Amino acid sequence: MNTDFIKGVVVPIITVIDKDEKIDEAGMRRQVEYVIQGGLQGILAFGSNGEFYQLEEDEMERGLKIMVDQAAGRVPVYFGIGAIGTRKCVRLAKMAVANGASCVSVLQPMFLKPSQDELYLHFKTIAEAIPETPVLIYNNPGRVGYGLTADFITKLAHNVDNIVGMKDTSGDITLTEECVRRNRDVDFKVFGGKDTLLYVSMCVGAVGGVCTAGNFMPELIEDIYHKFIEGDMKGSLEAQFKLNPVRLAMDLVPFPNAAKDMGNLRGLEAGLNFLPCLPTPEGPAMDAFRRTMTEAGLL
Repeated sequence: MNTDFIKGVVVPIITVIDKDEKIDEAGMRRQVEYVIQGGLQGILAFGSNGEFYQLEEDEMERGLKIMVDQAAGRVPVYFGIGAIGTRKCVRLAKMAVANGASCVSVLQPMFLKPSQDELYLHFKTIAEAIPETPVLIYNNPGRVGYGLTADFITKLAHNVDNIVGMKDTSGDITLTEECVRRNRDVDFKVFGGKDTLLYVSMCVGAVGGVCTAGNFMPELIEDIYHKFIEGDMKGSLEAQFKLNPVRLAMDLVPFPNAAKDMGNLRGLEAGLNFLPCLPTPEGPAMDAFRRTMTEAGLL
């Protein structure tokens, strides 16, 4: 199974919608083109910032087809699965592969708190339903209320052939490092999941990051990655420092509003979030967006 493409900066692409909360095809194609022209190495459809939790399956399928068609093989398109039930996750995984996804990313079930045996069966069942397709585990304890351990990840990596990597959004660099260290023998690919930790994640062996910043400042997040792989460690760290104030300003408003707010400030026509989320009003947060983006040369 080829996993060489699993690297670099992958953007959890925003889902551009119209006033009826349907995917805006023209807007979605513009966004795909923008991130590809920005130099990113992959697109994750329906990740957390893609608002997967707001979309019905048929609309996800339509959106995936649009993204795969627009990408036209220039970068891989990953598909994010965040459903609770194993059976639904299997159905989504098969749909994604049938419609051109190069890789599938699976978030641990939210709302529930499964046992280790239940979690293992969940991920194993999904992966075995698409045995020829690479699968990534998406560890996001901040959103689901519990995390995945290095022991658990190692068990999956060594026992399920097509579970080939993970995205770690824990912010725990020791965990990221341990998942790299323990699974080097099976060429397990680890992505950092925090934009502010892209540099340090790569320092401990991550192959790149899944980075929200790619939606509206691909040039900054890509600069961190490229300088790092070229061996310019000082330059990569400085690029990280340049990006961080903008990314930290996003935390001044409720998730996931800021990605589209900042995209709209850059003239990207990123549109609205699904209700009940609303655009950020004028005030301290929007002022911080403009200030940090201007200081970073984005406005």
